[in-house]
Amino acid sequence: MKIAYVHDDLMRRGGAERVLLSLHKIYPEAPIYTLAYKKDKTYPEFRKKIIKKSWFQTLALNETIMKWLFYPFGVWAMKSLDLTEYDIVIISTTFGGKYVKVSSHAKVYTYCYTPFRLVWRPDSYTIYENSRGLSRTFLNWIIGRLKKIDMKAANRTDYFLAMTEPMRKRIVEAYNPERDVQIFNPPVDFSRFHVSDKIEEYYLVVSRFEPYKKVDLVIETFNKNGKQLVVVGGGSQEKYLKQIAKSNITFKHGLSQSQLAEVYAKCKALIFPQYEDYGLTPLEANASGRPVIAFRGGGILDTMIEYTGDVKSSTAILFDDQSTKSINEALDIFENLNFDPIFLRKHAESFSESRFTSSIANFINNTKDLK
Repeated sequence: MKIAYVHDDLMRRGGAERVLLSLHKIYPEAPIYTLAYKKDKTYPEFRKKIIKKSWFQTLALNETIMKWLFYPFGVWAMKSLDLTEYDIVIISTTFGGKYVKVSSHAKVYTYCYTPFRLVWRPDSYTIYENSRGLSRTFLNWIIGRLKKIDMKAANRTDYFLAMTEPMRKRIVEAYNPERDVQIFNPPVDFSRFHVSDKIEEYYLVVSRFEPYKKVDLVIETFNKNGKQLVVVGGGSQEKYLKQIAKSNITFKHGLSQSQLAEVYAKCKALIFPQYEDYGLTPLEANASGRPVIAFRGGGILDTMIEYTGDVKSSTAILFDDQSTKSINEALDIFENLNFDPIFLRKHAESFSESRFTSSIANFINNTKDLK
C-alpha cells in the first residue's frame, strides 16, 4: 500500500508545519508533496524527509510572492502534482493542498486547519476589508473562482479531520461533507520543553509577525506599562514592530529549540492576543510550566483552563477585548496569583504527540478499506 502526504507549502515555521511533522511520524517513509519548499524558512526536521515540490518552486521566492501569485499560478501548480499512484493520501491544509490529483480508488484524509480563509472568510483580510470599487469587484471575482475550485477539490476527500469543535463546524458549513468530521486536537511535543525553578521578569510573545497576530497590540500595551517583554518570531511586520517598540521590549529571532525552550521556561507568562483557530504556543508555554494570558476566543477555549478562582487548577487568564486596557487588566490580575507549574505541565502532557498520532493511525486503519 502506497502512502503520501500533501502540505500547502513549506516556507514558514508555523503551527501547521509542526502538526505535519507529527502526522508524518505515522508513516515516516512516505513522501511529502508541496507547492514550494524553502529549507531555510521552515523547520530543519524537513531536511530529512522526502519532499516533492511543484514547478511553482521557481516562482515562489518568498512567502509574500507565493501568496500574490497563488491565483492562478499556485492553483495550477498544485493541480499538476500527480499522486494517482498512491492508495492513501493524507492532506495537511489550509488552502491549496486539496487540489492535487488523486486516483479514484485512493482514500483521502484531509486534516483541515480551517477552510480556505480568503474564500470562506475574506473579511478577515485587511486587503479585502480596505478594498473599494473596482478593486473589491476584482477581489470578489477571484474569490468566486477560488470558491468553485475549492468546493470541487473538497469533494475528493473521504474523511475530513478537524482540530476543534469550532473548526468542525466551519468545515461542515463550507464543504458539507458526506461523512462526519472527526476531531483530533493537535499535539504539543512536551519533551522539547522543560520547567525551570528560576523565573525572570519578562513576559513573552512567540508568533509570526503578521497583522492578525496582534503583536503590535502587545507592543503598544507594554510601551505604556513599561514591563519587560520578549518577542520571538519573524514575518512581514518585523521592521514596523521593531520601529514602534520601546527599550523595555527585546526581539529574538532564529532561536534553536533549546534556546526557545529556555525562553519559555523563564518567562512570567505567555501573552496570546490573537484569535487563532487552534494555537500551539499556549500549550508550549504550559509544557514549560508557564501560564498564559490570552484573548477569549478560538482554539484557546478548547485547550486552556480559565482561571475563575482556583489558580492551582488553571492554566490561563482570558481577556474579552483586544485592547491595551483589557490586556493590562489581565496583567494586574495575574501578578497577584501563583500558578502551579506542575499542574500546567501535566495539562500540556494530555495533548501528547503519541496520543495524537495513535488516534489518527487507528482511525485510518479502521476506515481505509471501507466503501
